[in-house]
Amino acid sequence: VGVVVGGGSGHYPAFYGLVGQGLASGAAIGDIFTSPPGEHCYRVAKAVDGGAGVLFTFGNYSGDVMNFGMAESRLRSEGIDARTVLVTDDVLSAPPEETDRRRGIAGGFYVFKTAGASAARGDSIADVEALTRHANSRVRTAGVGFAGCTVPGQTEPLFSVEDGKMEVGLGIHGEPGVRIGDQLPARELAQMLVDTLIAEAPEGAGSQVAVLVNGLGGSKYEELFVLYNDVAAHLHRHGLQPYNPLIGEFVTALDMTGLSLSLYWLDDDLRALLDATAASPAFTSIGPDVAAAASAASASQEFAAGTADGAASAASDDDAPGGAAGAQARAALRQALAVMESSEQGLGRLD
Repeated sequence: VGVVVGGGSGHYPAFYGLVGQGLASGAAIGDIFTSPPGEHCYRVAKAVDGGAGVLFTFGNYSGDVMNFGMAESRLRSEGIDARTVLVTDDVLSAPPEETDRRRGIAGGFYVFKTAGASAARGDSIADVEALTRHANSRVRTAGVGFAGCTVPGQTEPLFSVEDGKMEVGLGIHGEPGVRIGDQLPARELAQMLVDTLIAEAPEGAGSQVAVLVNGLGGSKYEELFVLYNDVAAHLHRHGLQPYNPLIGEFVTALDMTGLSLSLYWLDDDLRALLDATAASPAFTSIGPDVAAAASAASASQEFAAGTADGAASAASDDDAPGGAAGAQARAALRQALAVMESSEQGLGRLD
């Protein structure tokens, strides 16, 4: 199954940074904060279609829905099984009874990861779609903005937030939030975000939650790390167990100062897909399959080394590769090491 993600530019690493093994097969990208044209969506899907169908998954924005929808209709008219799963994780963009109106923001990472991992292990398009919908139903995100972003070519920010204030629920394109309040210390901000998401916990959700602290482009990683410490502590107070926390930039908004918190309630199926190996320019993780293979290979090498003739370990430099030049290089390295070891204390004082 081909998995196609996409949306406007300005959100890197979403969306093209997440194309690779175990993630998206391709990404359709528009101009800054602009939906990709339907023709682009169609061509990307055609390029990744391997005969098992194509799944589109992207944030719930009207332009994306329209243009990806045109591509889906065109693919279906050609006999290609094309389907769509919208990301609707932003709990502050619409009330619980109107989840179909909610926007897709950083929690979409978990939706994309689920789709890509399911497709990578060979699931049918029906199963890939079902698991991707399930992932979307289990992720919740809330964010705050502290300062606006500046679109290339412009001299003023797209929007502004008063000094000392923060906009709660601010969208990644500057969509207005639900309220403006005073900026909070990290501990209080973490509590507010966690409480907001827990109030929207999926029905029947367990106690294990994957956690994603996302910077919007202008917030420093150290600040996100500080916030996560308070998020984790508050989750524990609620009896929830943080799983595999991800802290960094996953969906940005150019240079916007702000952040979001995503909680992803896991079950056995979703955890297995989250843990699966992925490799892309912006996100790489080593899954149990690769770890097991590496462990087996290492054990095999150790066994071979242990049963080999000990004469190899006693070989002189004359037997080492590189000939005379190699011998000179090794001698120089040994001499450099000796000098550094003799100067260790002095180098330590300088450091």
